[in-house]
Amino acid sequence: MISLFGFSQNQKPIYLWPDQVPGETVSKHDPVQTPDKSRDVIRLTDVTNPAFLVFKPTNEKNNGAGVIVCPGGGYEILAINLEGYEIADWLTKQGFTAFVLQYRVPKKQEGALMDAQRAIRIIRNNPDTYGVKPNQLGIMGFSAGASLSARAAILSSKKTYSPVDKADSVSCRPDFALLIYPAYLDLGMNRALTPELAVDKNTPPMFLFATADDTYSNSALVMATSLRDAKVPVELHILANGGHGYGLRKGNIAGETWPKLAEIWLKNIISNK
Repeated sequence: MISLFGFSQNQKPIYLWPDQVPGETVSKHDPVQTPDKSRDVIRLTDVTNPAFLVFKPTNEKNNGAGVIVCPGGGYEILAINLEGYEIADWLTKQGFTAFVLQYRVPKKQEGALMDAQRAIRIIRNNPDTYGVKPNQLGIMGFSAGASLSARAAILSSKKTYSPVDKADSVSCRPDFALLIYPAYLDLGMNRALTPELAVDKNTPPMFLFATADDTYSNSALVMATSLRDAKVPVELHILANGGHGYGLRKGNIAGETWPKLAEIWLKNIISNK
């Protein structure tokens, strides 16, 4: 399996916070790569200086849309190649500019939401720099990264930090969201939708994918139901098998299936913008 770690080596991180990182007490430093490389997964932790890496499609394929990619890892680590660089490679082949988000971990859910909101604003405020139309910027995530993507999509009106610069005057609402084997969306009573996720008509369209044998798959079900009830466009796919944490790697039926479905959905989404 090619890890595509080298895919990221020529990318210069775009740091989100020019000065003090809001809510962060530890000084800025590079993320720490854990010694665990099982399943050919590169795991980053101890992120104190959040950033994103930019991956651009060829000029011939560029469709003018962008997607922020949020790797999973239980809000403890970031599976940065499996659910970051490899996803960015797939997105650029579809014509999207991809932004792999290194959000704060471990155990910094509120900081992670600040990072996602700030990243959306920076990209949207600089359309010429990144080649992304302000109304065609989405977010996607995997497992905990899907939780973060859902929170960013639904809680865009929540002021999580004090404005830093002019970028913070633009909207942090993504135009669409893809949640791939999402987790932590059913923390309400009797496994209902997590209380903070109050879906309404302003919630952007979503694509959800999970498998029945994934212990977290109820997250996709309750989110889809809430979106449907709010009359927000939603597409839900549930396969019988596949488990959790497969990314888009070959050899797993779920990992081989969702990209084909997501590609069709994404084309329809941006064609309607």
